[in-house]
Formats: sequence, C-alpha cells, structure tokens
Amino acid sequence: MFGIGGGELVFILFIVLMLFGSDKVPEIARTMGKAMAQLKNATNDIKSEIQKGAEANGLDTKSLTDITGNINAQINDAKSNLLGDTTNLSGNLLGDTATEIDKVKEDIESLSGPIKRQR
Repeated sequence: MFGIGGGELVFILFIVLMLFGSDKVPEIARTMGKAMAQLKNATNDIKSEIQKGAEANGLDTKSLTDITGNINAQINDAKSNLLGDTTNLSGNLLGDTATEIDKVKEDIESLSGPIKRQR
C-alpha cells in the first residue's frame, strides 16, 4: 500500500493519534473514506464519459488499444534510435572535450607561470 510497511503504518497511526486525540481519529477516518469514495466515483464517471464519447465517434476499446500499442512502439523505436546515436556521440564528445580542457590548462599554466603568487 503506497510502499508503506507495517512498522511505518503503525508509526503514522501513533502520530495521528497523538496529534488529534482518540475521539477525533474515527471522525477523520470516516471523512477520508468518504472523500476516497467520491474520488473513485468521479474517476469512474470520467472514464465512462470518455468511453461513451469514443464509442459515439466510432472508436471501440480494441481499436484504442491497437492505436496506443502502435504509438508506444513508435516511441520506443525513436528512443532506441536516439539512445543508440547518443552513446557514440557522448564517447567522442567527452574525449574531444577532455583534450581541449587539457590544452587550455597547459596554456593557462604557461601564461601564469611567472605571475604566480608568492607565499
């Protein structure tokens, strides 16, 4: 449940009990339960409206699944193409950058050699 273990849940319940007192905890739980039920009902209503709209426009669940599958396949192909190219570029780019940085360091050291601070 949300990545919360038993010990963590007990700790959270203890903190809630300490903050609100034993007389308010059932009321808070009841209110949260009602809010969760309303949220679930609202999402189910939205899903049914989307489903009705899709069916009215001639789209059924199977065609939507096919469309999303095709879109996901195209996205995965694009990702693999981009990632395949960037691995080669990053190796060359890092190597070129390192050599340029070394050259700049040498230039700076050659220029600042006689001007260095004396301690």
